[in-house]
Amino acid sequence: MSKSITAKEVKDHATPEKGLYIIIDGSVYSMAEFADEHPGGSKILKRVGGKDASKQFWKYHNEGVLKKYQPKLKIGELKEEAKL
Repeated sequence: MSKSITAKEVKDHATPEKGLYIIIDGSVYSMAEFADEHPGGSKILKRVGGKDASKQFWKYHNEGVLKKYQPKLKIGELKEEAKL
């Protein structure tokens, strides 16, 4: 079973020092250890740290990239929060 992670938890991990979490299509990924390996450079990942990066991801990547790195980097699913 996948771990549920809140949007606040993702936001709290917005830097490499704090884990550098990003969201892609509702899945949460920890990019801290991958940031220096990212072909586009770590700056790009740092810019979307703590946020939903789906739009930026799909602009430059395809399903094959997600399938390749998902097993290594995915840490959970975004938990739906009640709307008040």
